[in-house]
Amino acid sequence: MFNKIMKRGQKKPSKSEAAEPPVPTAAAAPEVTVNHASRMPAIPVPQPAPCLSVPQNPGVVEVLPMVKDVALPERHNIFIRKVHVCCIQFDFTDMMKSVREKEIKRQTIAELVDLVQSGSFKMNEIMQEEMVKMIALNIFRCLPPPPHENACSEGRDPEEDEMFMDPNWPHLQLVYDLLLRYVVSSETDTKIAKRYIDHSFVMKLLNLFESEDPREREYLKTALHRIYGRFMIHRPFIRNAINNILYRFIFEMARYNGIIELLEILGSIITGYVLPMKEEHKLFLVRILIPLHKSKCVATYHLQLSHCITQFVEKDYRLADIVIKGVLKYWPISNCGKEVLFLGELEEVLELTQSAEFQRCMVPLFKQIGRSINSPNFQAVRAESTVLFCVKPKKSCMALHRGSI
Repeated sequence: MFNKIMKRGQKKPSKSEAAEPPVPTAAAAPEVTVNHASRMPAIPVPQPAPCLSVPQNPGVVEVLPMVKDVALPERHNIFIRKVHVCCIQFDFTDMMKSVREKEIKRQTIAELVDLVQSGSFKMNEIMQEEMVKMIALNIFRCLPPPPHENACSEGRDPEEDEMFMDPNWPHLQLVYDLLLRYVVSSETDTKIAKRYIDHSFVMKLLNLFESEDPREREYLKTALHRIYGRFMIHRPFIRNAINNILYRFIFEMARYNGIIELLEILGSIITGYVLPMKEEHKLFLVRILIPLHKSKCVATYHLQLSHCITQFVEKDYRLADIVIKGVLKYWPISNCGKEVLFLGELEEVLELTQSAEFQRCMVPLFKQIGRSINSPNFQAVRAESTVLFCVKPKKSCMALHRGSI
């Protein structure tokens, strides 16, 4: 009887109570890890792209046989190892340090240039990827600070500043040669190469136009122009990136080392424009090329700028009115040297201007010519007379009759 009473006193646990986990004891507490982020679903962290295995000890450089001297099955492996050797970084500010190792690296890069240029050495995708990574490792670097902060101030000629020569240039030049040979080689498949020479690579190339060394900027100009020609998929990106750099130069930066080289690239690009001209290209003329006239250091790049402007008018004479009014908008008030440059540019534009476009801008044009004729600067007056002579007599008479001067 007593046993029956005890069994009735034991209640069956409810379903919710049965589902409760056992309370951990003090001994089990250390096994519990509180992590609130674990309540969110796990997101895989993207792994960085595999990099070249750069030797850790730059003092030891492996001397490898030439690729052409090894057996065919081993050539690809030797090529990769040579690429790894070229990834070793040295301090070129100390010419007496690691002389032997630097020379080995220089000879190795020169051999790679010859291999790519010959076209007889076939590279697979892995070899191309490793080589482009090596190129990027060598040329994409932190540039030294400019030796002068305000090169475009009034009364200062940037050309008089001492030219900077990068001590690393003997090796950098070979790396740029390798990049150029790879881009222009008929053996290079752009469908494969575009995976490695991508938008990020192109953007880093553009950032290097800030280099103080004019030799590097010249190579950069050639490389970017070749990439623009070979990789059609990059063309809109390159144009937009250059536009952004020029925007920053116009509205934010006081100086930019690569302005001449970028304008030379644009001059070649404009030559390839077809009619009817896209609205994008017309906006580039109005919003970037014409406002470039207002810079204090326009004299340093005016030749290239004037060439770009003239190319637009040659392509579409209907843009002459826009160009002339745009140049007049940024006409200098007291800078006679700048005024002479503008007059020479107007002379070239007027030679390409038709009667209808000239009539729309002749009144402000001759008003400005009148002000310049009254200028005490004899050189400006002589340049003004050249502009007057290049204008058709009928046009000049129309403006004079209206009393524009």
